[in-house]
Amino acid sequence: MSALFVETALLPEGFAEGVRLEIDARGDLVAAEAGAEAAGAERLAGVVLPGMPNLHGHAFQRAMAGLAERLAPGEASFWTWREVMYRFLERIGPDELRAVTAQLYVEMLEAGYTAVGEFHYLHHQPDGRPYAEPTALSLAILEARAASGIGLTHLPVLYMAGGFGGRPAEAGQRRFLHDLERFAALLEALAPRFAGEPDLRLGIAPHSLRAVPDAALRQVVALAGAVDPEAPIHIHVAEQAKEVHDCLEWCGARPVAHLLDTVEIGPRWCLIHATHMDDGETETLARSGAVAGLCPTTEANLGDGLFNLGAFLVAGGRFGIGSDSHVSVSPIEELRWLEYGQRLVTLRRLIAASEDQPQCGARLWRAALAGGAQALGRRIGRLAPGHRADLIRIDDQHPILAGRRGDILLDSLVFSGNANPVRDVMVGGRWLVRDGRHLRRDAIAAQYRAAIARLV
Repeated sequence: MSALFVETALLPEGFAEGVRLEIDARGDLVAAEAGAEAAGAERLAGVVLPGMPNLHGHAFQRAMAGLAERLAPGEASFWTWREVMYRFLERIGPDELRAVTAQLYVEMLEAGYTAVGEFHYLHHQPDGRPYAEPTALSLAILEARAASGIGLTHLPVLYMAGGFGGRPAEAGQRRFLHDLERFAALLEALAPRFAGEPDLRLGIAPHSLRAVPDAALRQVVALAGAVDPEAPIHIHVAEQAKEVHDCLEWCGARPVAHLLDTVEIGPRWCLIHATHMDDGETETLARSGAVAGLCPTTEANLGDGLFNLGAFLVAGGRFGIGSDSHVSVSPIEELRWLEYGQRLVTLRRLIAASEDQPQCGARLWRAALAGGAQALGRRIGRLAPGHRADLIRIDDQHPILAGRRGDILLDSLVFSGNANPVRDVMVGGRWLVRDGRHLRRDAIAAQYRAAIARLV
């Protein structure tokens, strides 16, 4: 048993002073008591917050950030970016993936993310043949996680087709493809590696309605239920206007509406992006209890469009944030641009605020903690008994936070510039970042640079 005594901490009921956090040998919180005694505890100055979940990402894409920003002849869109991504993938093997992922996870931890959902669709060799060990690339992710220490919900992706209606896959997609039998074998091979590991969770991710035909979508949901009745299920949906057009042309329905009609969507589901919904879809998704997985910096980088946050929140919707392609690795920037995008299109301020939650940044932060924890299927995002001891210490003497207390501190954290005031980060009761630096930063960065030299 270990204990921390912190000046100020964000507890489920609000900010509290003189908080004692007791942590068992497994890394779970067994007590979180305000106004407690400090005897025998490690003292922490400043403000302690629950670590932020990052609910969506493709780790390998961190290595190509900035490589798709050159204008070429023809249309510049998500679809042309995707072609650059496919070409980049031709050079990545398990060693490169391990090094890139470890570096990314170090950056996440230093930014205040303490858990990540890895939406993992890179399964095979560049020519599409399975590796001798079919789980090789998933194992590379798990090894990178172990090196960095971040909490992980691993989401192997089922990818079967190149477009709506079972259109044949393109050459650039051959590394992703599985049929249901091979996908089931992948899950069966991976499952033992997650058993009894408190910082790991296994879920599934049917890639999208484009890539998984309806019958297979129903079957893979049943398959997930057989493996784990509460396994998280993530899916890309309605990211691009073209996707909506193509879905309407194929079946006469919009993507989110079609998904809701095809399978039963509930709290274990996370719909990534859901950018282009009409009012009916927005309200129905909010009522379902599923989480909208929002990735504003990637959605901006790719020209996806803007999620209708105001209407979704009014309808009681839940959301979390992800960094997706990792052009930015900052929960502060994701939340800031989630709100700023709304302000730009509505010509109003404080879109996320409400009468009962008037502090805009504080509401965004709390909602992202709760939605991210739900989407990752883990007991995180709260400093409360029974939850993981995943926490970050904020330097409240940093100039952007000086004199701020309570929810105004969260407002200032989100809306006061680009400095990173995260000083220390703990995951599962272990310190991984001290004084702003991951404990293995230099060794992991050296491996990353060697991998990049082979890739670019």
